[in-house]
Amino acid sequence: MKTPVSTVRRQERAETTRARLIQSAEKIFARDGFEAAKLEEIAAEAGYTRGAFYANFASKEDLFLALLEREISNRIANAESLMAKFSDPEAKLQAFRKFFLTMCQDRRWSLLALEFKLFAVRHPEAKARLAAMNRRLVRSRVGILQGIMEASGRKLPASARSVGLSLSAVTHALALEHMLDRSLMPEADLKKILASYFDSLTGASPARVINSRNGRNQPISKAVSLQIRPLASNL
Repeated sequence: MKTPVSTVRRQERAETTRARLIQSAEKIFARDGFEAAKLEEIAAEAGYTRGAFYANFASKEDLFLALLEREISNRIANAESLMAKFSDPEAKLQAFRKFFLTMCQDRRWSLLALEFKLFAVRHPEAKARLAAMNRRLVRSRVGILQGIMEASGRKLPASARSVGLSLSAVTHALALEHMLDRSLMPEADLKKILASYFDSLTGASPARVINSRNGRNQPISKAVSLQIRPLASNL
């Protein structure tokens, strides 16, 4: 039995509304923080009313968790799609290195990641769910890194999980320092420090070209930029 056309259209409208509210929340949460963000402003930014918000989300917390779930799923998919382009371990390591360095420029995600951690600390009742979401993101990157290191015959100085967590933590911490005072942490220095940190842990080194799975050489920056959404320079 086919679903009535009216029902399908209603579901499509609901999905569009939900997606627009999540997109609006990304901007407002990153700009104002979770606690200060107002539901009315999130709804208005998306072009809806408070009633439309509650038709899709039970609370501000529910919306925040939906946003995090979307971001985590997208980032896992981006990383896995990028790695699938290369078969050579060295090429994969170079691509992952560039992916890591590109993340530090994503201002909005750095702020959301901070809100994510603060929310978990301030809301013990949601901590288990948030921790599970964070482990899913970390597990994906750790799996990629561990696979690359094993395939290339390299060894990490600590467990892949600890190295993966430290890469993420250092990236967000330095990105926040850069946002606070760019005279103390210029973007060029930020990238150099993160590159040196990554290289010291993995034994990687800069490379101008890498071999993709189709056998063609291409600049590593081009290969990675194909998989990462445009960076947010302004909120």
